[in-house]
Amino acid sequence: MSRQQEKLIVAMPKGRIFEEAADLLRRAGVNLPPEFEDSRKLIIPVPEAGMDFILAKPTDVPTYVEYGVADIGVVGKDVLLEEDRDVYELLDLNISKCKMAVAGLPDWKDDGNQPRVATKFPRIASKFFREKGQQVEVIKLNGSIELAPIIGLADRIVDIVSTGQTLKENGLVVHEEILPISTRLIANRVSYRMKSEAIDYVYQKFASVVEKKED
Repeated sequence: MSRQQEKLIVAMPKGRIFEEAADLLRRAGVNLPPEFEDSRKLIIPVPEAGMDFILAKPTDVPTYVEYGVADIGVVGKDVLLEEDRDVYELLDLNISKCKMAVAGLPDWKDDGNQPRVATKFPRIASKFFREKGQQVEVIKLNGSIELAPIIGLADRIVDIVSTGQTLKENGLVVHEEILPISTRLIANRVSYRMKSEAIDYVYQKFASVVEKKED
């Protein structure tokens, strides 16, 4: 089956990553309609590109890819690490770059007791402190993580930091950096074999503009 006959289902997160990934595809010569980013549909067929796009919550993208309802996906490294799904990671797209960090009040000191750490990323946080040999109590929150140290719910937080402005406005500072974060192209393992030509085509399109961006 030729690439032109192989339609790919692509899972994409709504928001900034979606817009930046669409821009990469356009610069790589993939024909996306002008109203692509403005659509309110959850599934956007783009027959001229041979793709259907599923717009999903970022945390759901690797799930869709692992279970094969999407052949490939675009997702942040933070989500990949936290969700720990069985997918192929094909390419660092070098967009939506930020970092995962430990933050808290400037005067926080380790008093030897087991500190509480609030985060949207309990898997990443637990692994980080475990590898440092530190025992912590991890509290999972879904929003307003910066609030936790201010109201005394937690001693520190683990969260995504981009400019650091939100931390600063809430009187918090970065204590430790955990790892850099960027957006990745991922693939379903079966699709990678069955639709290898079509997936490689998209990979090469992305890679061509990512390399140019890095030069």
